[in-house]
Amino acid sequence: MKEEDIEKKIEIEDGNAEEAAAKEEKEDTNKAETTEECKDDEKQEEAEEKAEEKDPLEKAEAEIAELKDQYLRKVAEFENYRKRTLKEKTELILNGAEKTVDAILPVVDDMERAMANADKTEDIEAMKEGMDLIFKKLMKTLEGLGVKKIETEDKNFDTDFHEAVAMVPGMGDDKKGKVIDCVQTGYTLNDKVIRHAKVAVGQ
Repeated sequence: MKEEDIEKKIEIEDGNAEEAAAKEEKEDTNKAETTEECKDDEKQEEAEEKAEEKDPLEKAEAEIAELKDQYLRKVAEFENYRKRTLKEKTELILNGAEKTVDAILPVVDDMERAMANADKTEDIEAMKEGMDLIFKKLMKTLEGLGVKKIETEDKNFDTDFHEAVAMVPGMGDDKKGKVIDCVQTGYTLNDKVIRHAKVAVGQ
């Protein structure tokens, strides 16, 4: 083999060796970068895992704080409601009769005028008529307040509305268990008995 050919061969081999070395170096660099990337990914994953571990705790604490705030608000609202209700109940007890008294006052005025004029007239019939008008006005006023008279005439005796104060024998079978006479009128207020009618019952 000629000397020139040998030199060329050596040059080619040297070139191949350099190329191989560069290639190997490049591969080492790539491996190092890949390893570094893997480490970065692992660090990021670890950070995310820690964040995920922390998030449930923070979330629970936030929910507890929100529930505590709602509870305190409800307690405050209930306390305000209780105080307001107590105040309204107290006012109702103290001033509950105001509507009734206000409605009856005009009737009281009529009674005062009738009494003032009683000495000025000798007409008994006129006085009787005036008293009758005042009584009817009073009953109408009471009805407007929900007060009703308990009817007793020709009614069967009913313990829900009547109180027997006397038993009247010998009234016949058709009068047995029926109201014969009303001794004292009974009244209801909004359909609730506030005073039973005292009656005499056939026996």
